[in-house]
Amino acid sequence: MKLPEQINVVEVGPRDGFQNVKTIIPTEDKITIIQAMIQAGIRTMEITSFVNPKWLPQMADAAEVAKAVLKDVPADFRGIALAPNLRGVENAVNAGLKGVTYVVSASESHNHKNVNRNIDESLKELGEIKKQFSNIALRVSLATSFGCPFEGRVSVTNVIRIMEKIRECGINEIILCDTIGVANPLQVTEVVGAVKERFPDMTPGLHFHDTRGMGIANIYAGLTAGVTAFETCVGGLGGCPFAPGSAGNTATEDMLNMLTSMNIRHNVDIDAYLKAVDLVRNRIAAPLTGRLSSMLKP
Repeated sequence: MKLPEQINVVEVGPRDGFQNVKTIIPTEDKITIIQAMIQAGIRTMEITSFVNPKWLPQMADAAEVAKAVLKDVPADFRGIALAPNLRGVENAVNAGLKGVTYVVSASESHNHKNVNRNIDESLKELGEIKKQFSNIALRVSLATSFGCPFEGRVSVTNVIRIMEKIRECGINEIILCDTIGVANPLQVTEVVGAVKERFPDMTPGLHFHDTRGMGIANIYAGLTAGVTAFETCVGGLGGCPFAPGSAGNTATEDMLNMLTSMNIRHNVDIDAYLKAVDLVRNRIAAPLTGRLSSMLKP
């Protein structure tokens, strides 16, 4: 078994983590936490989400956060925002972002709940976005790739079918998301293996929620399958507002701890990152579920 020598840590806390916090987080606190994670070595991060604040009031300050963060970042920092539609992409680009995550679900029911349209409509808009914004790095988060709260287990055949259509739009960066945390290591190995067989020129990124305590085990399965990009969240915050039963994400600090123990490079200073976790603990009214951060809690 050959494991990757280095992986890319994609921090999604300021987007996927913060969006489920009910108390509005002050903008300056969001910026401070983001900057602390950048200082710790995080170089790829979803820093916010350009969604209708009617549905996610926590993200009403998206443009302000993006502009403040992008003022002074390392040259190799990649800032990304999530946008569920064309208008969101336009707003993200206007705020100075050059990387955008677009969301499509692998199950019809969740796509309707999440973005109020069917999958084909989402894919059609994706093609239009790619044509209008050919100069930005457009990536796709394929939600419910392992299971749906409304339809149950999602077949790998369906995942590949939708990925084929995404690739037809000219998108090569796709993240397979375990939106409600129901995946298991064997399923991860099978899905990633099938995807790599169908698309030998690409390796998908992975995003796991830790609903059933298998987030780290699933990341390990992804490593053994050759995956080198994982989306995780500071403190294990998070959950999908439109997916009943979705718990927090796999904690970034727990993955960093595992990778360090396995001598897999990630270029993040764990001690400095834990200081960012402490900022989250002290400034955000939400429970942290990360094992490492809980163990080191004063």
